[in-house]
Amino acid sequence: MRIVKVRNVEFGTDRPKIAVPITGKSSDDIIKQAETIMSSDNADLIEWRIDFFDQVEDAEKLVETAKKLRQVMGEMPLLTTFRTHFEGGVKELSEEEYFDICRVLIKEKATDLLDLELFRKTSKLKEIIAEAHENNIYIIMSNHDFDKTPATSELERRLTLMKTYGADIAKIAVMPNSARDVLNLLLATDNMKYKLNCPLITMAMGDLGKVTRISGEVFGSCLTFGTVGDASAPGQIESTNLKGILNTLKFD
Repeated sequence: MRIVKVRNVEFGTDRPKIAVPITGKSSDDIIKQAETIMSSDNADLIEWRIDFFDQVEDAEKLVETAKKLRQVMGEMPLLTTFRTHFEGGVKELSEEEYFDICRVLIKEKATDLLDLELFRKTSKLKEIIAEAHENNIYIIMSNHDFDKTPATSELERRLTLMKTYGADIAKIAVMPNSARDVLNLLLATDNMKYKLNCPLITMAMGDLGKVTRISGEVFGSCLTFGTVGDASAPGQIESTNLKGILNTLKFD
């Protein structure tokens, strides 16, 4: 599997890395959350969920807050995500507004990794990915289903599409309604971890899917999401507990 190295963190090798989300509404809240996460010493990277940020559509405030985050985070990688309302986010934007925000982050080199949702306009996605790569920003392409778990073949199709579009890391999250759904998600991950030659992030949400958040080293998911404070999705595990479990399950 191809390894993607972002600052001092390698994705696609060793135990799954832990991302802790920031969900603050104000710049002050965001920085305070970052300081708390950094003091916990349980995160490998921070995910900044900018759809929670009240001033996300103000380019100057967005970049200013990103610079403050960098001062707090030092060399820890930053993943920046605008999760649209359709895929479980808190704010509705037009597709044009969504891509405008992405372009601001890229132009100002305000992040290390940028989340792009798979089901956006294909031509725009390819443009944004090219611009990101020109500015040494890595792309995590994602898809979220908060209602169900698609068939294994469909999960594999979506992951393949992400790689085809140029994603550096492919991510899919689903809602399981049975143990069989969890198994289908794990099977898709195991099937694709070598076929795509790029790191994968996969998870089933909610209590039923918690096992997928700790079993990435076995099945091939390179990143999991833990919490320091508020969760950004159902089923996330507190980061101290998560780190301990991952270390216990780590391959010798």
